Order: sequence, then C-alpha cells, then structure tokens
Amino acid sequence: MATVQLQDVCKRYGGAGGLAAVQDVSLTVADGEFMVLLGPSGCGKSTTLRMIAGLESISDGRLAIDGRPMNAVPAKDRDIAMVFQSYALYPHMTVADNLSFGLRRRGTPRAEIERRVAATAEMLGLTEYLARRPAALSGGQRQRVALGRAIVREPKVFLFDEPLSNLDAALRVATRNELTRLHRRLGATMIYVTHDQVEAMTMGSRICVMNRGRIAQVGAPLEVYRNPADTFVARFLGSPPMNLLPARLRRAAGGSVALVAGAELPLTRWSDAALEGVAEASFGIRPEEMLLLPPDAAPQPAIAGTVASVEPLGAETLLLVDTAGGEVTARLHRDTAARPGDAVRLGIPSAAAYLFGPDGRAIEADRPAAGAALN
Repeated sequence: MATVQLQDVCKRYGGAGGLAAVQDVSLTVADGEFMVLLGPSGCGKSTTLRMIAGLESISDGRLAIDGRPMNAVPAKDRDIAMVFQSYALYPHMTVADNLSFGLRRRGTPRAEIERRVAATAEMLGLTEYLARRPAALSGGQRQRVALGRAIVREPKVFLFDEPLSNLDAALRVATRNELTRLHRRLGATMIYVTHDQVEAMTMGSRICVMNRGRIAQVGAPLEVYRNPADTFVARFLGSPPMNLLPARLRRAAGGSVALVAGAELPLTRWSDAALEGVAEASFGIRPEEMLLLPPDAAPQPAIAGTVASVEPLGAETLLLVDTAGGEVTARLHRDTAARPGDAVRLGIPSAAAYLFGPDGRAIEADRPAAGAALN
C-alpha cells in the first residue's frame, strides 16, 4: 500500500489569475487509512481526488505517493485505481471481461488474470454473474463490478468519487458496509469523496471537511463532530445540523453567561479568562442534546418558543421551534406529545454548549463538550 501526501496543492482554471477551485490543500493520508473528503457540491473535493488520480493537472504545490513526486507522472503510471459515480462498464463485455480488461491491457499473464478475477469475484459475491453482461445486472451488482475492476489490479491507492450516489437507500447502506469490510480485509489506502455525512461518519478512519476549495478540518469522525473548528463544520456535520443562535456574553456572579433567545444560559465549559474580550458570539447546541421540559419542571437553563412543526421519523421525532433568537430543531423521543402551536421550553445542558466567535471560529473551551471523553 502507500502514503499519499499533498502539500500546498492548488488548482486554478484559466491561468495564474484564474478561478481557484482548490487552494493550499495540505493533507497526508497514511498507509492503509480510509480517508473521506467531505463537503458540499463545489467545495473542491472531487477536483482534489482527480489531481491525485492524475486526471487534473496541479497548478501549484506537490503531490507524492510513497514519497515519490507525482505532479508530472501520467495517470496510468501512478498505480492507483479509481471507482467513479457512474459505473463506466463496457456494455458489450461480460463481467469477467470487465474485471480482467485492465490486466489484459498491461500484459499480465493469463493464469494470474484468472486467479485475480476468480478471487475478486468470490470476495464481492460476483462468481455466479461472471458470464453476464452489465445490462443483465442490478445497480448494486454493477457497482460491485466497478469496484472489482479496481480491486483486481491490486493498486497502491484506491480512489472513490461518490460511488454510491446512483444507488437507492437500501443498496447504499449494504454497499457502504461492503466497502468498510473490504477495507478491513485489504488494509488498503483508500480516499473516498462524498457529500453524504452518514457515509463519512460510518466509513472513514478520518474525515477531511472541505469548504470553498480549502480544508476546514481534519480528524476522526467523532472528534470532528464533537469538536467542530467553525460554524461551517458545526452545521455541515450533523443531521439535523447544530442549532446556532446569536448570543451576547456577560460576566455574572457565578461565572460567564450567554444571553440567548431571551434566556440566560450559564457557560460552564469556559473560564472567564477564555472569554476575556468576547462580547458577542454564536451559541451552539446539537438537536439531540435539547430536552423538552414538562410545565412543572424545576428551574433550569432553557429557552422558550412555539412549536412550528413536528416531524415524526419513527425512531425519533424532530421538533422545530420558533424562538426569540430564531428557529431551532430538537431531536426528541418518538412519543413526544407536542403539537404545532404549543408553547414549549427546551432545556439546554450547559455541558453540551458550543461558542463560536464573530469570525465563525470555535472559541476553545477549558472543558470538553458532553460525550467528548468517549473519543
């Protein structure tokens, strides 16, 4: 396998003064790691992957695989295999021929080709389909053939460009699990591009969140989820996203408090020194951390509002509440009895709060957020 290193990599279209699709990306993917490039459409994740593959030239910076500079190396000589969003299978060839095509082009001995094709087909559950053509396969089977075509080459690096986007929900889950098991079995270096945060959280050893052509944050999935570097990461990673409300900060007798949506919420995660000079911020709370308080609940940090919408999802219920600071979403138990128009109070655990400065960057706390010790 291999280590992939990007150092200050940029991609511009239209010359030196042209549009920058990727800017100053520096990232190291360790040998055997499953790295996920995550971000919205247009953030530069696919362009970054294509530069690694050699399908896009690098405007500035350095790309190396196993320490060997790759900027000027043609795609065919990089020893990588790429799986695309479209299956890109040859419709006139059988599954066996699709799997072996790349090996035959490279002059691999016939016996070795047969061994690799048989082993890959067995691994992916394709043995009984080897004589079929793509038109006779389901979408999930076609995607497995595309994956097998990459595996059979035994490359140094696997690249995946949103390979599950064309599958229905059930097939996406099944294929996602197959890819995760495959990574454990092969121990291969894999770089996977997606806009789907569930794929990123469940598959990646680490995730690299990208925004506007730059890296916003890199880390283990739960680390990034529990300690977002800025408001973009906080809202992008999480479904529903983190609630962010404008807040004014002030000193109180027991420590600093945030004035949020007409309520005073204690800031127990931050010392007064950490908040020195901060007057305004964005107050963050994950939907799953919010509590629907009964009318007779004891006094505790909470914000009041009116239920705008109730979204029952079976296992849970989402409550959209209009407050003085804006709309918030609470993820509650499926048996929640609140209805649109109800006046409610939402409890805000102090240990689960986040603060972000006027520049959108997280204000570092002295104590971890609730659950962060589980990282």
